[in-house]
Amino acid sequence: MRILICEDSALLRAGLVRVLEDAGHVVVAALPDASHLDATVDDTAPQLCILDVRLPPSWTDEGVRAALSLRARLPELAVLVLSQYVEERYAADLISSSGGALGYLLKDRVADVADFLEAIERIAAGATVLDPEVVAQLLSRRTRDDRMQRLTEREASVLALIAEGRSNQAIAKTLHVTEGSVEKHITAVFQKLDLEPDESGNRRVLAALAHLEHGGATPPPTTPSGHGPQTGTNR
Repeated sequence: MRILICEDSALLRAGLVRVLEDAGHVVVAALPDASHLDATVDDTAPQLCILDVRLPPSWTDEGVRAALSLRARLPELAVLVLSQYVEERYAADLISSSGGALGYLLKDRVADVADFLEAIERIAAGATVLDPEVVAQLLSRRTRDDRMQRLTEREASVLALIAEGRSNQAIAKTLHVTEGSVEKHITAVFQKLDLEPDESGNRRVLAALAHLEHGGATPPPTTPSGHGPQTGTNR
């Protein structure tokens, strides 16, 4: 198989070249950054590209952006992304993107040469290969997201205002409802977020953190009558 490597660590880059060539693959290029990646891919026509998530010059998301671009431009090209640790957002972006075969592995997995080469073969065959740790963390995030989906639109509005540090009185004034209604909504929020009663008042802080962890999205504006822009039950 023809493979292109884009990895800033000279030691790991050389190690990957050795492992892959010893296994009978052809490494068509081994780049230290993504500055000439597109041109090199066009010139060498690899069947698989291996990229580090973080590449120069900023060592943030250059590798991810390069992978997303390759998948969009060359959907037949298999892509394997290597990461030092799980980065949920990057993994989710790659998995949800359109394109060909995909792999996302932690660099620790490369140390097990047999498993690494097996993953290479599976990706080349068209499979999506995800590191078990990546899967575990993405499932954990989905669980957190599902918990937030229990909230009604009005409860989500109340939670967003709690996260802004608003008091019950301020929330009532903003939503044009009584403080009693706000208290009922907050109680429902605590219950749906599985926040047990305590004497320290931490539930309010924990609820705000759950909102921010979910992305801190502000729900659609509500009307003074207490309903959102769409009609329906449980509002």
